[in-house]
Amino acid sequence: MNRITRYIHAKGTVSEVLRHRAGERTPSGMLAFSDIRRPVVFWNVTNRCNLLCSHCYIRAGPGREREDELTTEEGLRLIDDLAEMRIPLLLFSGGEPLIRGDFWDLAEHAKEHGLATALSTNGTLLTPAAARRLHDVGVEYAGISLDGATARTHDGMRNVPGSFDKAVSALENCKAAGLKCGVRVTATRENRTEIPALIDLSLDVGAERFCVYWLVPSGRGGEGYGSLQLRSREIAGLLDLLIERAHDVDPEVMEFLTVDAPQDAVYLLRRLQEEDPPRYENMCTLLARSGVGCSAGDRIANIDPSGTVYPCQFAQMDELKLGSIREKPFSAIWNDPENRILADFRRKKDLIGGSCGRCSYRDRCGGGCRIRAFADTGDLWAEDPLCPIFREETRDRP
Repeated sequence: MNRITRYIHAKGTVSEVLRHRAGERTPSGMLAFSDIRRPVVFWNVTNRCNLLCSHCYIRAGPGREREDELTTEEGLRLIDDLAEMRIPLLLFSGGEPLIRGDFWDLAEHAKEHGLATALSTNGTLLTPAAARRLHDVGVEYAGISLDGATARTHDGMRNVPGSFDKAVSALENCKAAGLKCGVRVTATRENRTEIPALIDLSLDVGAERFCVYWLVPSGRGGEGYGSLQLRSREIAGLLDLLIERAHDVDPEVMEFLTVDAPQDAVYLLRRLQEEDPPRYENMCTLLARSGVGCSAGDRIANIDPSGTVYPCQFAQMDELKLGSIREKPFSAIWNDPENRILADFRRKKDLIGGSCGRCSYRDRCGGGCRIRAFADTGDLWAEDPLCPIFREETRDRP
């Protein structure tokens, strides 16, 4: 994650970060800057969903339940293992996690075992009663997907009429229940012009985080990727918008960030170096503290509905399977020194080539997203095509 707000308002953040020590209960907002190397685990608890989103990275949808989905008993054992491992955060995702009939049993079990949990949801099932129950079972945060400031755009991308109104209501329901919540938007050429209005809408309903994802060529997100992915100048325009809003909005009110694009930090660094040297120095301190580059296989892990483990949620491909929790516990997979894929991801800075390998910002970025590089070139260690420097060098190729 590129925590734009924390980088912009860096002085207080640096002081806060340095007060935390490894082994203490680190607030979720500080995980990126802690010494903890146990992973945040994204668990796709089901492939079922009541929407059919055009950019879904696991091709979830109605009637798409996997026959080999983890059972309740297997899910409870997984939670036991993660709790014993003392991971900093378990994020329930999907599909739509609230569709899974035993979701509340899983969430309650996580609470009983002291696990911090969060929820990634489309919001359509997040009624006032569900929001209160999430709060009661200890879910700390609900990230609600909202892909436009209008029903026409959002419902068009989600392919179900009425999903926009329900997502907005979900944010309001979370606020009423005292549950922290935020907006997650996948920026594409279909919705980029609505991002400013979507920020205003998010502020109006009291969302505490505004999180932008750039489209990843995974699952249905790979279909039409070339025509939907933003061009370099369009990404720069949205980054400028996020930076400006992060500067103007009280960080206690809303945090702005981007995901799955470590090179966004380079863009902000270059701006701060020219415009605000003290904040530039503080950002460098934070980057040195947090490590650089993609967190896949290091601070991030993914478990799919059938229990297969991957370096991140967008890396669900046969070539990147790390193992299955049906064959050995997640902790054993994660800590296996003989796992070649994990070993490579954890030394990726030594493997990345192309423009990213030669870049002077390599130590501040770490080489971008490996899944985009693989989709673009067939080489997991090639340059990330979304890198602003790479795109400048290639004249913003189409």
